[in-house]
Amino acid sequence: MIIDPSVIRQVSREKDIDAEKMFGALEEAMSSAARKYYHDKAMVTLIDRQTGAMTVYSPRTVVAELDTESEEPPPEILLDEARTLVAEKGTRAEVRVLRPAGEGEAPAEVHEVALGDEVRIYRETVGLGRIAAQTAKQVLYQKVREAERDNVYNEYHPKVGELMNGTVKRFERGDMIVDLGKTEAIIPRDQQSRAERYGQGERIRAILYDVHKNPKGPQLVLSRTDPRLLIRLFEMEVPEIYDGTVVIKGAVRQPGERAKVAVRSRERDVDPVGACVGMRGSRVQSIMRELHGEKIDVILYSDDLITFAQNALAPAKITRVSPIHHEDATMSLDCVVEDDQLSLAIGKKGQNVRLASALIGLKIEIKGESEVKGEVAQALSRMLEASRRRQTPVAEIAGVGEKTAERLVEAGIATLGDLLEKSAAELAELPGIGEKSAEKILEAAHAAESSPPPEEEGEGEYEAGTEDETAAEAPAETGVRE
Repeated sequence: MIIDPSVIRQVSREKDIDAEKMFGALEEAMSSAARKYYHDKAMVTLIDRQTGAMTVYSPRTVVAELDTESEEPPPEILLDEARTLVAEKGTRAEVRVLRPAGEGEAPAEVHEVALGDEVRIYRETVGLGRIAAQTAKQVLYQKVREAERDNVYNEYHPKVGELMNGTVKRFERGDMIVDLGKTEAIIPRDQQSRAERYGQGERIRAILYDVHKNPKGPQLVLSRTDPRLLIRLFEMEVPEIYDGTVVIKGAVRQPGERAKVAVRSRERDVDPVGACVGMRGSRVQSIMRELHGEKIDVILYSDDLITFAQNALAPAKITRVSPIHHEDATMSLDCVVEDDQLSLAIGKKGQNVRLASALIGLKIEIKGESEVKGEVAQALSRMLEASRRRQTPVAEIAGVGEKTAERLVEAGIATLGDLLEKSAAELAELPGIGEKSAEKILEAAHAAESSPPPEEEGEGEYEAGTEDETAAEAPAETGVRE
């Protein structure tokens, strides 16, 4: 069988596929057809790149003993069988014997068979039949599709994050199929803005979000919600960003509603916010129209976290910002605003503070002045109450009996504060107070510190016994009064 090589090369140019890949795909397709036709899993096809002549053969390695442990029989042949085969068919050019050569050298054809030689049994290609031809066609089509997808992946994968221009071609189950000219791309439903509506045939600009090698559907995934779309639009609209004078330090979006962009200037004479906004807002309004009315806050970036947080919460005016360090090594920001600025700082459905938090990368808590003053007043009140309680005489502590209180006063422990400063071991060293009594006295002291004393004292009081606390001690001095 002879194939015209010029046809293969023409198809490779039309499909933009390497001609060698096309020849390889055709060889694999014919090998697959020959395997089905001859019921031999070791069929190989070779096509001469100049003449187009096609040869199909089954290779066999000459061995002394066949491998019977392998699940699939390897292409091997015994030495005696190989010699018989060569003697019968070698003269008719149906069998050739090749001996492996050194590295980088082609195997040499020999006439005597030895162990390790390769015996090629050539087959006819004329009688492969219709089924084999159909199989070859399917394999060839699959190989061509794989080559095309590899080309698309290699071309577009370095362009991830760049802006793409296309035309809306059709809609499939909510997903938007976009024609980019050479190939198609998809904008999934979760990458579409709810505020936007496109019709078939409309021009669309989107960011290249991902490139994959999945065998089904478009390989290119576009996005209209990714913050990189906002950055690319600013680069197109603002010359200072394109030439590097103004740098975008971060961008966050709530697609279709609001976005925040942090910018800084590399030159003192250039106002980064003014450059991005433009004369009378012309530049930022152009981007807002492209994003179908999405509001954009251009914020001045600062290396100082406090200043950056105040800028990020614009248009609200922040009174003060306090960093809060947590036990798990994380940090958050406490922001205080005037009461009339509270709703503006939080934004619609928490939109402003949520975007500012995403831009900074820290959790932000917004509080009004009146709320902070109330919290300060409550904290001061608790401190005063705690101070007052610590001045409570030990005799008034619920759970401490009269005799125990006398012993504590004699030891210089007159108030609840004095008692809380002592440990159980120190109390146990006092005359008439043992280890168990000391622990119960401290429990009563901590309970008195955290809760107000009862109205009627003496009920449930604990009387400490003697130092050795034996069973012979009087119940009134060692137990709980009932």
